[in-house]
Amino acid sequence: MIGLQDTARMKKTNNRDDGRRRGWSLTRGERVTAYLFLTPAVFFLVLLIAWPPLEVIWNSFNRSNLINPSVKGFAGLDNYRDVFKMEYFGQALVNTVIWTVLSVAGEYVLGLVSALALNQPVRGRAVFRGIIVIPWVVPIVVAGLTWTWSLTPDYGILNIWMVQLGILKQKYYWLGEMNTAPLTVTFVNIWRSFPFYTVSLLAGMQSIPKEMLEAAAIDGAGIWKRFRYIVMPELKTVSITIIVMHIIWTSINFDFIWVMTQGGPLHTSETLPILIYRLAMKEYNYGAASALSTFMMSIMIVCSVIYYVYTRAGNQAKAG
Repeated sequence: MIGLQDTARMKKTNNRDDGRRRGWSLTRGERVTAYLFLTPAVFFLVLLIAWPPLEVIWNSFNRSNLINPSVKGFAGLDNYRDVFKMEYFGQALVNTVIWTVLSVAGEYVLGLVSALALNQPVRGRAVFRGIIVIPWVVPIVVAGLTWTWSLTPDYGILNIWMVQLGILKQKYYWLGEMNTAPLTVTFVNIWRSFPFYTVSLLAGMQSIPKEMLEAAAIDGAGIWKRFRYIVMPELKTVSITIIVMHIIWTSINFDFIWVMTQGGPLHTSETLPILIYRLAMKEYNYGAASALSTFMMSIMIVCSVIYYVYTRAGNQAKAG
């Protein structure tokens, strides 16, 4: 009887120790210790990530001005009405949509083409894979200023080359004309961001079983059919992920446009982030700037929720 009791006690102790190792069962003291160790991380997480958006939302319903302390009090929805009635809000909203759609579409197409090229068994492939990442690692400010100087009509090297090659009859102010400034900034953004797509899509291509492609080729499927019915479906998950990420990143991008055009000329390249900056740092109207920021934040949250629901439904379909 004693032997059986000792064996049961030892088994219970071993199970408890195993549960503790796996995090299944902790004593009260151990839980308190764990919470104490997590408290600084939670504090900084709330302070640095959660608090700023909450403060922006709160300011969007209040009147606030940096240089005029007398402007204060609850505003309700007045800040939102003022923002939506602004002269250049509609144009900035349209510019944001065009800037985002063209940038993401161009980045994806160029990234897909370059990924397909770098996936081929050619000599020096590793070198080309290293070179193509260079635009992505260049800081945005450096890239923006370099392109601005290169496109300057007075001394820009690209303007000089295009005139010498006969592409242009005379030097052109790409960033100073209303019909070319937005497209020029979009092109530069595509140039810098497409390597991210290249690396991501190339990783997805290399995960496709070669046996599947070889079997399709033996069955008579040409290059186009293999690309359409095998490669693209296999890249669906990574494609949706990077597209959603870049829709969010591009729509809130401030650096490129501000460095190259500052939203000009005549607001033709001004997007919502540039407008937020003008409201906050030029007019010191924090209430209106917070309202517009909250509006953009709501759109980003909707995009994130749609992406989450879509991916969850896809995972459940695969599991089922």
